[in-house]
Parts: sequence; C-alpha cells; structure tokens
Amino acid sequence: MDMKTLFSLEGKVALVTGAAYGIGFAIAEAFAGAGAKIVFNCRSQEHLEKACGAYREKGIEAKGYICDVTDEQQVAEMVADIEKELGVIDILVNNAGIIKRIPMLEMSAEEFRQVVDIDLNAPFIVSKAVIPGMIKKGHGKIINICSMMSELGRETVSAYAAAKGGLKMLTRNIASEYGEYNIQCNGIGPGYIATPQTAPLREVQADGSRHPFDRFIIGKTPAARWGTPEDLMGPAVFLASDASNFVNGHVLYVDGGILAYIGKQP
Repeated sequence: MDMKTLFSLEGKVALVTGAAYGIGFAIAEAFAGAGAKIVFNCRSQEHLEKACGAYREKGIEAKGYICDVTDEQQVAEMVADIEKELGVIDILVNNAGIIKRIPMLEMSAEEFRQVVDIDLNAPFIVSKAVIPGMIKKGHGKIINICSMMSELGRETVSAYAAAKGGLKMLTRNIASEYGEYNIQCNGIGPGYIATPQTAPLREVQADGSRHPFDRFIIGKTPAARWGTPEDLMGPAVFLASDASNFVNGHVLYVDGGILAYIGKQP
C-alpha cells in the first residue's frame, strides 16, 4: 500500500462530537481534507447553524445534528440517522467536553458530576452506540480527546482531571474489549492550545509583559510556544487512518514536550 492510500480517509464517515469550533473543528477539517464525510453534533439550533456556516466558509460539506451526547436516547437516534443517511460510522472522535476551574473545596458535587458526565460518560455513551456498526462492518476507529490532565493534577481542575484520567482508561478498555473486531481506540492528549477560550491567558499586560500563565506555559514547554488546533490535524488523521491499524489503547500526547520536561532550573 502506498503512503497516500495508507493515510487516506476517502469515503469514510467520521463523527466528531462538539466540532462546532476549536479542536474538534480542526480535526473535522483535517478529516475532510483526507476525504472523509463529516458529521458533528451541537446542543442547539443556533450553534448548529453557526457551525454549518463555518464549515461552508472552509468549503467543507458537513452534516450537523442536534444532540446532547450525555443522553443515551438522543445519541442512539443520532447514530441511527447517520447510518441511514450517510452509512455506518467508520471514525468517531469523542471531542465534546467542558472544564470548570473551581477549587475542590468550593466545588459542589453537582458541578463535579456535570464535568464527569460530559467528559467521561458521554464518550462511553457515544462509543457504545457506534461500536455495533463497526463490528458489523469489520473495522472502526475511535479517538478520545484526552488531556495532559489524564496524567497530571493541577489546582482547581479536580473534576476535569478525574474525568480525563478515566477517559484514558476507557480508551484502553475499549481497545482491550474490541480490538479483536479490528476496532482501534486511541486517545489524543493536547497540550495547551491557543484557542479563543484560552485567549485571555495570552493577553499582553498593560505594562507590555506576558500574562503570568502565558509565561508559565512557555517556560514549561520545550517547544517554547502554545500549540495550535492545526498541530492536532496530522496526529488525528494518523489515528483515523489505516496507518494506525496496529496502534491500540495508546494516548498520543501532542503537547510540545511538556510531559517529558521537568522545567528549567531556577
């Protein structure tokens, strides 16, 4: 098999949850460039219409569905509609997620559960819905968007770290249970990515200096920069393509080297 064919997603149906913007949008764009048919979900009609407009501006034909990925019934109906309208899902990216930066002692159990529900329960629900089709088809790729918090702890992110750590183990368990059906389940662990959501942490201060958190991240990253959504495109295509057919239960950290680095000596 030649290299172009090995990395091709031509004709594949790819569902990327929460791909209205940011990391999910970049991954969907990469998949489309490799030939995949793109489907995604949003939780409201307003967000759906805005996302569809963004895809059109990129020249990408993408089909969106209104679906709450924490709701088993809604997910089952969405997957059934996708299979009926486009075909069995070949690639699933569990990207939808939230973070609540609240010190643990100030966080309510309800807030903790909300983060775990979206960041961990939803990947379980959506994966469970697509795996039967993948088994029947004889192949499938599941990519879970993990985090450096799948490996590390940090102040104010107890719920997020717990969920992302659980997602790493869910990744390994799906690989363990369904690898024999030619289903590969892997994760991508982004580092600190420059998105509109992190823009306030990168704003130049009134005195012309960098934001303290910006300085912290640059100092902790061997690449000496924030990542971009585009940095995740190649790794995502690799894990979605035949090039990764013997890669299973792995989390690929795309972090500029943070997890390998202890930091500069003061």
